[in-house]
Amino acid sequence: MIQARIGSNRLPEKVLKSIEGKPMIWHVINRVKKIPNLQQIILITTQKEEDNELAKIADEHEILLFRGDENDVLNRHYECAVSNKADHIIRITGDCPLIDPNIVQKILEFYLENNYDYVSNTINPTFPDGLDTEIFSFKTLMDSNENAKLPSEREHVTPYITNHPEKFNLFNFENERDLSFLRWTVDEELDLQLIKKIYEKMRPDKIFRFDQVLNLFEQFPELSHINKGIERNEGWKQSFDLDKKVKKINS
Repeated sequence: MIQARIGSNRLPEKVLKSIEGKPMIWHVINRVKKIPNLQQIILITTQKEEDNELAKIADEHEILLFRGDENDVLNRHYECAVSNKADHIIRITGDCPLIDPNIVQKILEFYLENNYDYVSNTINPTFPDGLDTEIFSFKTLMDSNENAKLPSEREHVTPYITNHPEKFNLFNFENERDLSFLRWTVDEELDLQLIKKIYEKMRPDKIFRFDQVLNLFEQFPELSHINKGIERNEGWKQSFDLDKKVKKINS
């Protein structure tokens, strides 16, 4: 499931921003298509009229489309899984135009070979922000949808899972060295500038690997300064503020 929507508070219409003449979501979809052995690729968005553009893109790419609740993103994923009879879900967001199919495949293989409910590289991040991959079972998603109550758990899909290690069997997939200080996601204009520079320098390749981007940063260290200082998971903090209000009301 590739989660995307046109609306964005910090960078409006970011998933449609042009990178090398193609919308950002085009690059995400084409990278996901390179992950071996996927049975379904679903672009998962809202029912808002503005997201009709994403429906067109899904059709052009001949991938599935699911439209659900705008605010309850957890329920959107659950209803999508039910509708498409999903057994296992790989969750990727549409603002990660450097998502690496090889890394996703490694995490997927680990998940399938072991008895975990949830495997990701985000519990304690060691990969650059923007390579985020989460994999979980339908049963785990169903449990979350039934029991998650906090705003952050409904909006960000998986916090209920990671908040309950006593209930779910979790695994954090780690990189050999901690590169979590690198920011390769797109939430701000400076993020977009960096991604455009990376794609420009990698021409004519459009699907290049994590290690190739690292080599590029070694060649051109100035790249790491373009979006330096932007806080990781800034959107999460707004949801957690709402969590505090909900807990206060219920206490």
